[in-house]
Amino acid sequence: MSILRRVLAFLVLFAALQLSWQMLRGTSVEYAVIHYGTVRPAAAIIDLMSPQLFAKGVEFSVRAVGGGVNVLNGCEGLDAVFLLVAAFVAVAIPLRDKVRGLLLGIPFVFLVNQLRLVILFYAYRRDAALFDLLHSAVAPIAIVLAITLYLHAWLARGRSRVATSA
Repeated sequence: MSILRRVLAFLVLFAALQLSWQMLRGTSVEYAVIHYGTVRPAAAIIDLMSPQLFAKGVEFSVRAVGGGVNVLNGCEGLDAVFLLVAAFVAVAIPLRDKVRGLLLGIPFVFLVNQLRLVILFYAYRRDAALFDLLHSAVAPIAIVLAITLYLHAWLARGRSRVATSA
């Protein structure tokens, strides 16, 4: 497959995944992903780190003594997962390596996003301007950078494995 076809495959798949997720707004699927898959784990991490805050996940919010944050559609990290999926589909590696890369990469994205939410929670409580900067610029760039580095490391690992077996 030519590079142009791979780029096109990446763009089409990423757009299709994003549009599909947006079509699920207001559904029980969105609720489950955001509440159970994003908010509750973030609240549990915060509660472990700062038990005196009594953090808990309530619908689309991490609530705590002294304030919390809302986790809206787009903050759950699925856009990052879609980026990773589209990249692995488009890259020229064996299917087995794509599947393995995704099976490790998706939990990695989840952990990076949970770290982002925890940092944003504490930033919001400390300084609204810091929260805005982290939320609007630093965190999105950091997520994309983390995914890019993961993909690069995975591909480099595959290349070195092929080079050593040749």
